[in-house]
Amino acid sequence: MPVLWFRRDLRLRDNPAVHEAAAAGGDVVPLFVLDDALWGPAGSNRRAFLVGCLRALDESLDGRLVVRRGDPARVVAEVADGGPVFAAEDFGPYGVRRDDAVVESGIDLRLVGSPYAVPPGEITSGAGAPYKVFTPFSKAWRQHGWPAPLPAPRSVRWAELDGDPIPDAPSVGAELPAAGEEAARRAARRFWEHGLADYAERRDRPDVDGSSRLSPYLRWGCLHPRQLLAKLGRSTGESVFRTELCWREFYADVLFHDPESSRRSWHPSMRGMQVDHGRRADARFDAWAAGETGFPLVDAGMRQLRTEGWMHNRVRMLAASFLVKDLHVDWTRGARHFMEHLVDADLASNTHGWQWVAGTGTDASPFVRVFNPVTQSKRFDPDGTYIRRYVTELSGVAAPAVHEPWKLAERPAGYPAPIVDHDAERLEALRRFAERAGR
Repeated sequence: MPVLWFRRDLRLRDNPAVHEAAAAGGDVVPLFVLDDALWGPAGSNRRAFLVGCLRALDESLDGRLVVRRGDPARVVAEVADGGPVFAAEDFGPYGVRRDDAVVESGIDLRLVGSPYAVPPGEITSGAGAPYKVFTPFSKAWRQHGWPAPLPAPRSVRWAELDGDPIPDAPSVGAELPAAGEEAARRAARRFWEHGLADYAERRDRPDVDGSSRLSPYLRWGCLHPRQLLAKLGRSTGESVFRTELCWREFYADVLFHDPESSRRSWHPSMRGMQVDHGRRADARFDAWAAGETGFPLVDAGMRQLRTEGWMHNRVRMLAASFLVKDLHVDWTRGARHFMEHLVDADLASNTHGWQWVAGTGTDASPFVRVFNPVTQSKRFDPDGTYIRRYVTELSGVAAPAVHEPWKLAERPAGYPAPIVDHDAERLEALRRFAERAGR
């Protein structure tokens, strides 16, 4: 019997591996391997969402999803019993190693499709090298193009095979989105009907929540970027959204070519940058993680992360810049915190999003960009709506005072004073960069 090994493609529509497995003949075993190497490090929000996606997939398969827990090479070999195994290709550092081990064990693994419109490694410069800057990559990506989405197969005979129970979802304090392919389709329809037209103007505004909110579904493959790209036209909003999808593919390509960049700075010259350690750095990190820095927009973002397992992208950039350049904490520590709490946590996008802000990655004008938390707050949350939604201590403070509550005659009860002087820490960050650049 052919095996369809689900990984980051938890859907039936536009899934090339489903079609290939069905065409192989015989009853198809739909398999998901609960791999402790991935399950263990995942935060509770991501695990809970994954459980929801598995339950939704099992329902769409009439209860025949086979979940087995254990080492993938052993589990897949047991289920396949010498037959072919179909799966979407995984380009992450662990996924590549895992699939190599599966092939080396003698399994007939046939990789079909990927989580991306254009698989990592497929686009190179004229010299045959990977792109290191986004803009030329995006031009080549558009020129390369991608195939049209596939429909769900008309009929697949799903095999009945015993498996382990889908695990219970861990208890989480966050309000997570509905999980699964149908939930993804509903979310995409909502965005298309109510968010896409104004996306270019509203995407950077956390107060109006102008983002698509599709990232958790793309992370687990409940939705494929190809399905979104096929519907995009030439309006400004559609063009900007297409570019945002391209950023996801660019970062996957960067990580594919440099797997070690998941844990160290991509730019070699930035690997020795001075960062703070010790008790004071730990205390500052804890204040940042708790949303108690005294800078309202930073704190609102960190509290949104805690309550929803998600954070608006503009605020992610500000929070990351604040940790690295105001608090002088190594970017890898912040990236790990995001990976632990984000429901859409994706290694490539998270890692290289952090590195872009930290000035250690692919950005063309790196470390000298320092986000000003007050300027960002006034520009992107002008009325303080987003701030008051998450920082309840400021619920009675109107704009413009809500952006700088330390200037009020009486500080709002329970809300801390700023833990640092932004102007002073900005100069310190630039001093450290100049010292590093001069070596």
